[in-house]
Amino acid sequence: MKLNRSTDMALRIAMLAAATPRRTTVDELAGQLALPRNHAAKVVQRLQRLGVLVTIRGRAGGVAFAADGGTYTVGQVVRAFEGDDEVVDCDGPACPLRAACRLRGELRRAQAAFLAVLDDVRLADLVDGPAGPLLLTLTAPPPLTTPTIPPPTTAPAQDPPSPGDAGCATAGPEPAVGTDVP
Repeated sequence: MKLNRSTDMALRIAMLAAATPRRTTVDELAGQLALPRNHAAKVVQRLQRLGVLVTIRGRAGGVAFAADGGTYTVGQVVRAFEGDDEVVDCDGPACPLRAACRLRGELRRAQAAFLAVLDDVRLADLVDGPAGPLLLTLTAPPPLTTPTIPPPTTAPAQDPPSPGDAGCATAGPEPAVGTDVP
């Protein structure tokens, strides 16, 4: 089972917020985790509705890990972002093996086991040990700069050719018509 991008972002944002002792901003979270700002803002809003984060608007506002945010489990966050969909969609289009297939049931069991393991991991557990201090060292990458392209170089100005030597590389008298050129 692969987690979708929003779920991955939610877990990383929750971890960083849990490790950060002060309020932070969506811009800082997005920058430190190298995430698109607009997508990070939507994820923060969903985590706030779930109760994992608290958000305060205004100049002195920001985002912080909720006081009881550490009691939420990874499984709860995954379910909130992934939904209850099965790993395999046997209903649309209808699978001809559905009536006798055991795969759907086994995949349900595997998914339940996967989520049961995640239900044993609290968000606070994710920042215990070396992960917490590491999260605090993250800094936003430098802003991307547009490369500067030097202006084209031009050859030194030369006198324009005179009408008599158009197309000739050497100056001198033109040969007479009907004579061989040495």
